[in-house]
Formats: sequence, C-alpha cells, structure tokens
Amino acid sequence: MFGQQIRITDNLDVLLGVLPTQIRDAVERQPNLEELLEVVLDLGREPEARFPGRAVRLSEGFVRPDDMQYVISRVGTFGKDNRAGIERTLHRISAIRNRVGEIIGLTCRVGRAVFGTVDIVRDVIESGQSVLLVGRPGVGKTTLLREAARVLSDEVAKRVVVVDTSNEIAGDGDIPHPGIGRARRMQVPVPELQHAVMIEAVENHMPEVIVIDEIGTEAEALAARTIAERGVQLIATAHGNTLDNLLQNPTLCDLVGGIQAVTLGDEEARRRGTQKTVLERKAPPTFEVVIEIQEQDRLAVHHDVAHVVDRFLRGDVPRAEIRTRTPEGEVRISGNGEPPAAPAPADGHPPAARRPHRIVRIYPYAVSRNRLERAIRELRVPVEIANTLSEADLLLTLKSQEKRQPKRLRDAGTRGVPMHIIKSNTISQIEAVLRSIFGVEDRQGSDEVALREVEEAISEVMASAQPVELSPQNSYIRRLQHQFIQRYGLSSESKGTDPFRRVVIYPH
Repeated sequence: MFGQQIRITDNLDVLLGVLPTQIRDAVERQPNLEELLEVVLDLGREPEARFPGRAVRLSEGFVRPDDMQYVISRVGTFGKDNRAGIERTLHRISAIRNRVGEIIGLTCRVGRAVFGTVDIVRDVIESGQSVLLVGRPGVGKTTLLREAARVLSDEVAKRVVVVDTSNEIAGDGDIPHPGIGRARRMQVPVPELQHAVMIEAVENHMPEVIVIDEIGTEAEALAARTIAERGVQLIATAHGNTLDNLLQNPTLCDLVGGIQAVTLGDEEARRRGTQKTVLERKAPPTFEVVIEIQEQDRLAVHHDVAHVVDRFLRGDVPRAEIRTRTPEGEVRISGNGEPPAAPAPADGHPPAARRPHRIVRIYPYAVSRNRLERAIRELRVPVEIANTLSEADLLLTLKSQEKRQPKRLRDAGTRGVPMHIIKSNTISQIEAVLRSIFGVEDRQGSDEVALREVEEAISEVMASAQPVELSPQNSYIRRLQHQFIQRYGLSSESKGTDPFRRVVIYPH
C-alpha cells in the first residue's frame, strides 16, 4: 500500500514580509529556513527565531515599540483570543499584552499546509463514518483536518463546511486558504459560540460533512451528538491523547458513548462472574472511529468505537490498528483493530470484569495531598501522585475550582488532561473517585460510609469556616447526618431533590 508524495507549502515570504527589515534579513540568513517554526518579538529583548531543537538570537539590539507597531499594522485584527493572521495564509500571530492591554510580545508562527498526509487514513475518512482525531498538541491534528476537508470537498465532491474557531484550519481573512479545497468555512466570533455555529452550519447550509477543530466543552459535545443524529458526517479533534483519556474525561466521554454505573441482580452478577455494580456504555458513540495520532507518521485507529468501549469497560485492553508511513511513502498496516479474546477459565465460567491495572498518575489541584495519599493506601490502588501537570494522566480538583476556571485548569484542558471533580475535600469523596476509576467495590455499609464522610466534613468546616456539601443520601441517612452535626454545634440543611438530595454543613 503506497501513499502519495507529501508536499508542503507555507508562503514563508509573506510572513517574513510583516517583520521589520533588519529582523527579516537576519531570519533569511539562517540555514535550513524551511524548518523555521516561529519568530518571537518581546519588547526590550533580543528578537529570536525558533527551529526544531534550537533557538537563534537575530540581533544584539533589543525590540523597540516601533518594531512591534510595524508588525501589528501589517497583520489582521487581533481577536479576543489575542490571535491575528495574514489573509489567505495559515500563519498565526499571537500577542502578549500588559495590564492595560498594550501589546508587549508577539509570536509569529509559521503555518504550513501539508498536502498528502491524509493518505494514511484516506479509506477511513471517505467511509462516511464520523471520525474523531486525538493526540498531543503539535502532533498534526489540525493539518489532518485541513487535508480531510480538501479531499472530501474536491476529490469526493461532498458538501463540506469547516467550523473554524481560531482560523487555524482555513487561515485569516474573509477568503479561506486553498488548503481546504472547495469546502466552505464558517468563522466563529468568540470561542464560547462554537457549539451554536456548529448547529447553525447544519440548519442553514445542508452539509454532508462538518469539520471541527477542538471539541472541548459539554455544549460542543452535545452539539456534535445532535449533528451526528441528523446523519451528517463529522471529522473533528478533541482534547486528549488517547481513547482512554476520553473515557476518563467527564465532559467529553459522551463523544464515545459515555459511562454509567449499573447495578446487576444477584443472578445476573453470578452469570457474568462480576461484582454487582459494573460500568457500562451509556449510549451509542457520537464518533464511530477514533484515530490516535501518536506521531506524524504513526497512527492508531480504533474501528467500531462502541465495540472497543464495551470491551474496555469489561477489562479487556483494546488493540488498535496501527498505521505507519515509511520514509519511502509506503503506508503499512499492522493488527486488525480487534481486542484479543480473554482466555476462558478452567471452570468454564466467564472471567470477572476488571480494569487495566496500569499505574495512574494523579495531579491534585486544591485537593489535600495527605488525604489523597491516605485514600491510595487504604484502597491499595496503583496510583502515583504527579508533582507537575505535564506528567499527569488526570487531574483531581474541587467543584469550586472548576467554577472559577483558574489557569492551571485551563492548561489541563489545553493539554487534554482529563479532570475528575469532587464537591468537598474529604477522604470519602476522594475514595469514591478512585473506586470509579479502578472499579473497586465499596465493602463498607452505606451507614458507615455516610457517617465517616460527615465526620471528616465537620472537621473541614471547623478548620476552614466554609460550607461543605455531602454526597446524596436517602432520608434515613440524612437524618443521622443532621443529628451528628448538631452534636458539634453546627447548622445544616438538606438541598436538592431525590435521588440527589444531600446535606450541606455550615460553620457557626
């Protein structure tokens, strides 16, 4: 199986043309100019050109305010995301502002249209199935999206609409970059409206295919499901590196069918050879195929996502179809994408469901590290506490932090790190998250667990003088919790409606 010759076009001269003359001349003197990634201009510092694995100072002089103004006056308007572009190119100029809104830094990033990359998964793209691309930032997701739009609109002659939130797919300006072929482009005025533009594209323009970059919110995931249910093919990217990441992300797991806990009857649990509470897929997946872009020339393809997720939740590690492109341009496929069948036990009964026992690195944000360590010890689960976000598999934080959306949580979203949310900083709620991740059965009685949680919450309220919300319970257990709280001279009330009614503890 042979792929097409890959061609790259970047209109580099257009980007260099917006730079001050002395800086442009210094860039043009660099060897291997075709590998240039970006030019960085920071007020009062030396200008810098960045290449893969190295950075080059372009002059001994410092960047002056008139240098900044020279660039700003030659590019498009900066939006709320502090990004601008150059019309009919894929180059991106990003701004850093001071406290009063003045631009004091510019990152002039080279945008390249790469033709021929889609050949490695062209059969999947042309199948008519909805395809979700995942992978780390910078691995080539947007490049593959752009190529998919071009191939489907030009060579397959389908009606394609690109929903372009940050102008990264089709470039700046009113006329889209030729890299998307005959596909039509709908720009998004502010990122918060991406889901609305997705629905508008379907209702107003009758597309057969919609191409979307970075589905990252619950509203966008819901819009994607609505579009797929109308029979429109979706080609999209999402925050996350693997299918496993998506399953652990409460916001985005609906894209692959979602997860719900199901309580089995005694007879069914014995028949399956499992515990009574098991995890199952909640709904049909929005995307039938998930492609993990591991490297530019190496992809893992999960066909029949519903089947893959079902096997994963039963404890079988899915085996993806691996596609690689050789230096000669040949595409090689290994594996058929089917998970290996579990060996049958000697007694003939089905194997018990299990979750993979790999070590999970958790980064706690505003969550007590000591309590997390204690919960890990007591449940004996394979968890390491990550010291930095970059080495984490998932982030654990509080509901109050999720509402505030501090920079660390926004960074986690950008990196595709799944987030698990707890309402209060108690061992009980931390343990509940760990049980859901590893499928650990809670062997304590519900009364004991509820009273243990209220005891921890009382200590937290007395230490922090802030209200703490407990887990939902039935009326009998809530009454026990209220009585326990009164002994400590604190006040409480029940909020919400059954089966989600719960107790809130207030300080003095």
